[in-house]
Amino acid sequence: MIDAPKTDTHVSTHEAEEDARNEDILIYVDGELRHRREAVVSVYDSGFMLGDGVWEGLRLHDGTIPFLAEHLDRLYEAAVYIALDIGMSRAELTRAVFDTLAANGMTTDVHIRLMVTRGRKRKPFQHPHLSIYGPTVVIIAEHSRPREDLGQRGIRLHTVPHHRGLPLTQDAKLNSHSKLNCIIALNHAVQAGADEALMLDPFGFVNTTNACNFFIVRRGEVWTSTGDYCMNGITRQKVIDLCREHGIPVFERNFSLVDAYGAGEAFVTGTFGAQTPVAEIDGRPIGSGGAGPVTRRIRELYKALIRREVEAAGAASG
Repeated sequence: MIDAPKTDTHVSTHEAEEDARNEDILIYVDGELRHRREAVVSVYDSGFMLGDGVWEGLRLHDGTIPFLAEHLDRLYEAAVYIALDIGMSRAELTRAVFDTLAANGMTTDVHIRLMVTRGRKRKPFQHPHLSIYGPTVVIIAEHSRPREDLGQRGIRLHTVPHHRGLPLTQDAKLNSHSKLNCIIALNHAVQAGADEALMLDPFGFVNTTNACNFFIVRRGEVWTSTGDYCMNGITRQKVIDLCREHGIPVFERNFSLVDAYGAGEAFVTGTFGAQTPVAEIDGRPIGSGGAGPVTRRIRELYKALIRREVEAAGAASG
């Protein structure tokens, strides 16, 4: 008898409901829309060869991409930092995104990965001057709805020895294709039986997960890291702004694992999952083990913010 494969009990903040439509999506590759089986880039591409590129994750809600301007700001700022000419204006790139969505008949519950690399190289070495063919731009849009159960029961985190480094090594604010540090951290957490990794900053303070920004709730106060060593998350900033607007005490500060273990609630933020509760850290249950009252309130405030974005976009286009 052949043993049945083991069931993978691990989840992530990017868990989505299965959608068969994704088997036939069209993907934008350098100005062309190609079926996913034919959407390829060269083995000489800088992104494949060296992780030399930047990207953004976007969400489509009822025909609107909330906070698109902020996402493009971050993308173009990162491109300037790594001296990468995207080769398209913001308007051209925006049109390419919406053309990809239209070609796939997509209107809502879509996750978009927008990627730009330094492009195909003449020789397989790292010098940027070898990338002589111009940038590679890829847009992958998938039907993708976050799993409802994950938003209730939460994820398990494990603290790993791999930290988010100083800006003089690789600035965590860069949403770069070079994700190996985070992948190593995630593998460590999964091998420990958790879902994702909790990463510390260079001084041992709690910082972020391998994929999302991290928050705790203590005595009604919302705490997150100083932001010095984590991705400058757009959803993270929206949560901070919403807390300030609605009278929820929120602090960007240094805090340790002692504070995290003793928190009444914890959650992570990201474009895909918005706010996902944390059920346990290093085997220690956090609060009731799911979404607590403050987390639930923030989620409702965030949903209302998304609705306002959609309504404003509709009014502008009408």
